[in-house]
This record gives sequence, C-alpha cells and structure tokens, in this order.
Amino acid sequence: MSETPLLELRGINKSFGAVHVLHDVDFAVWPGQVTALVGDNGAGKSTLVKVVAGIYGADSGESFFEGRPVHVSNPKDASDLGIEVVYQDLALCDNLDIVQNMFLGREKRNGFILDEASMEARARETLASLSVRTVKSVRQSVASLSGGQRQTVAIAKSVLWNSKVVLLDEPTAALGVAQTRQVLDLVRRLADQGLGVVLISHNMNDVLEVADRITALYLGRVAADVAAKDVTHSQVVELITAGRSGDLGITSSGAIA
Repeated sequence: MSETPLLELRGINKSFGAVHVLHDVDFAVWPGQVTALVGDNGAGKSTLVKVVAGIYGADSGESFFEGRPVHVSNPKDASDLGIEVVYQDLALCDNLDIVQNMFLGREKRNGFILDEASMEARARETLASLSVRTVKSVRQSVASLSGGQRQTVAIAKSVLWNSKVVLLDEPTAALGVAQTRQVLDLVRRLADQGLGVVLISHNMNDVLEVADRITALYLGRVAADVAAKDVTHSQVVELITAGRSGDLGITSSGAIA
C-alpha cells in the first residue's frame, strides 16, 4: 500500500438544519485498492459521497488529495482533481449512442465541427483498456444495452478523463448473476490499474469478494475501518446494524484492537 492515500477526509461534519448527519468522519481511499463504504439506510453514505463529489460542502473537517490539502466546493473542483462518481441511475441518455454518452458535455471539436473519429477511437481505447468485450459497437444506442452493459459504459465514462478516484454507487443493483460478475471483474480491474475505487453496496457478498478495505458507517459515525480479510460476513452485518461487533475487537477509533 502507498504511504499516502489518494483521498483522505478528516473529521468531516455535516448537518441539515437540526439534523447532524455526519459526525467527525474519517475516510481514506488508497491507490490500487477497493474501499467498500457500507451502512444501513440513513447511515450517511450518500451524504459522505456528495461531500466528496462537491455537491455538499462539509460544515467542518479537512480534505486531502494525494497528500495536499484541498477545498472541494462544487462538482467541477472534484472532477478537476480526478474524482468521478457513477451514481445508481447511471446518468446515461437512452437516445444517444455509447460515444455520445461518454463525451456528453466534453465533446472534442475541430473548430465548430465535432471530431467524431477522435471521440470514437478514444471510446474504443478506453473500453479495451478495461477489457470490456461485451459491447459490440461503440455506436450502439444505450437504449439497446443490457443492465450490465450500461453499467460498464457508465464506469468507462468515469475513467475516460484520467480520473484517479472512482466512486460507484450500488453498481450491481438489479443485475443478474452474469452481469454482476462482469461488473465486479471491472471494479477489480480499475483498482489493479492503480485507481482508488470506492464501492457503495448493500450486497455483502460483492463487498467481501472485491474489497480490500471496508469502512462501515452507523448513524453518521465510522463504526469501523478494517481490512476486508479480517472480517466475516456476519461481523460486517453487525457493524452495519448495531455499530459494533462484539467478537471483532473494534476500538472507539474504528481500528482493530
């Protein structure tokens, strides 16, 4: 593991009116690793992701990127750093093809004319670099793709712009067994290429299969930050549902005692 995380949050607090959602949250994403962010509904996962993405500003706390202090006040700040988020709805346009979706809002031009050849070549290269072979043509309409293919296109779109940290929100939700296998393999390949990957998921089988570390949130606090190999399925469930696991030896700081 690198000595410096790609992304590190320290003491993050976020409230909405009288509701204190995040309490002194510490969170780190390491290069070449998949960090699973888990927690029950209302634990604060979505709020934390939106703080990372610049959608919400933290009320207090510090953010670091590649060891440097940074201030992310909007999504463009996050994108400029190399942070991309693939939300559960994927944000793809059914009436456009794969190339048009991947370059939506960032189209390449020669003067006033779209550089279709360059965009098409870049889309092919990106999919090939991720070993995505399930898409027959980058000119396919997104409406014609399966759920798994749509997910791979959304992930490929997120890494097209030299991103360093990719957050994936429930990437296997509503997918079949074969499609889930494709997406999990892709998640692992992203980390193997040196990216820091954050996997937000309720599926503990998926989490334990691909994650290197697990950060569990409980009522807006970090219940544990542990190596995935050091916990069992039942222990992770206990952390999510009760904020602690009696036989795991979690300290108040969230580390293994």
